[in-house]
Amino acid sequence: MEYIETGKISDYEKLKEEVPATLLELLSIPGVGPKKAKLFYERLGIKSVKELEEAAKRGMLAGLPGVGAKTEEKILKGILLWRKSRERRPLGKILPIAREIVNELEKCPSVKKISPAGSLRRMKDTVKDLDILVVSSEPMEVMEKFVSLPFVMEVLGMGPTKSSILTKDAFQIDLRVVPEESFGAALQYFTGSKNHNIHLRQLALKKGLKVSEYGVFRVENDEKLAGYTEEEVYETLGLIWIPPELREDRGEIEAALERRLPELIELKDIKGDLHMHSKWSDGAHSIEELIKRAIEKGYEYIAITDHSKSLGIARGLDEKRILEQIEEIKALQKKYPQIKILCGIEVDILQDGSLDIADEVLAKLDVVIASIHSAFNMTQREMTRRIYKAITNPHVDIIGHPTGRIIGEREAYQVDMIQIIQKAREENVALEINAYPQRLDLNDINIKMAKEAGVKLAINTDAHTLGQLEFMYLGVATARRGWAEKKDVINTWKIEDLLNWLRT
Repeated sequence: MEYIETGKISDYEKLKEEVPATLLELLSIPGVGPKKAKLFYERLGIKSVKELEEAAKRGMLAGLPGVGAKTEEKILKGILLWRKSRERRPLGKILPIAREIVNELEKCPSVKKISPAGSLRRMKDTVKDLDILVVSSEPMEVMEKFVSLPFVMEVLGMGPTKSSILTKDAFQIDLRVVPEESFGAALQYFTGSKNHNIHLRQLALKKGLKVSEYGVFRVENDEKLAGYTEEEVYETLGLIWIPPELREDRGEIEAALERRLPELIELKDIKGDLHMHSKWSDGAHSIEELIKRAIEKGYEYIAITDHSKSLGIARGLDEKRILEQIEEIKALQKKYPQIKILCGIEVDILQDGSLDIADEVLAKLDVVIASIHSAFNMTQREMTRRIYKAITNPHVDIIGHPTGRIIGEREAYQVDMIQIIQKAREENVALEINAYPQRLDLNDINIKMAKEAGVKLAINTDAHTLGQLEFMYLGVATARRGWAEKKDVINTWKIEDLLNWLRT
């Protein structure tokens, strides 16, 4: 009633006076929870990230209850990561926003064509800002709808050809209306990357052409040769169309000139998910619920891979519980014969490279994923040796999220990926492309190295809920950025081929 009558809630207004709004920012810093934020505020009056950083640099945090020099150092590292995450946002966070904008603007009758561009269209793991291009016969109608979307915090500018907004979490999105005859050229130009576009312009100049967001033109007389579609832009330059994910100037232009671009993997190629967690460890759903959703998705097979015992916080399975879970999976297999249910585990790689489940139990499983979940701060030599040893275990099939990064929260640990890739090839062990939005690990560069070395890959969601099974498309997009093809990824294979490979 108070809000209806006055438009305010007195308790809430009082709380806003007592607790600065900027204090909530502290909770975004890795290593700072509610208790520490309260402690820093009450003891030192810290109410912003800037003040926290200054206090940590001056050594003012160490000595407070539960805070030592290492915690202070961790907080400073956390602030650096937080700043990076504000500069670039995870792809998995921005892509749904982009889709929502496109879906809403497509409802305008005047919209003929629309597409996101930039690093999001290239499916880069992080995105700094977003460009959306549109062809419309009524530009202001589209602009007005754009700036009035519910998540808009501030309109930075609005006009018939370009409007810019900030979302409520301060992410900038630009909408550009372009002529239909230049849509392809504009889409190519604004998709980038910068190095890819520079290389294209250099190639064009050698042919007496120039390329811009408006089209491809002859230098001598400014005659327009292309611009309506991306395909004709590339064709005019003597290239086949290059998928957006490859446009990083890593050899794709040379490959397009020679008509030898890879046939990139597609989401439809995926036949199963080999990494997911159930209620047996830290998943939110039963094995049966995971099976039902996988059947709905049309999968031919899945692997149940709960955590092993060292990960106590995730209620990891010991040998006894693994054997019990195998029996449950066998019973469910009889109930759901239309899908193959593989018995698996995500086994912890201990600090010395050994695994925390006995070999005789691992031997009873169909799929063994070995992953690191602790002691991330080892030297490169130590970490490489640790993973190297795990790869040599005859029961290990896949190395999970091989570099351990969590985007915006934790850097990849120090590891020599060249050595790991070489050993994985020798032992016929696959490396995972973890599709979880904050991981996307392996990244695109390591994927390309692995592919070129002949190492097999597995694209998995690492799902802990039913909804997270939908993250597969992010893993596929990352694989495409690494030039991966269907043949490179073990969970595109038929179940017979997969089982044969797992048994070798």
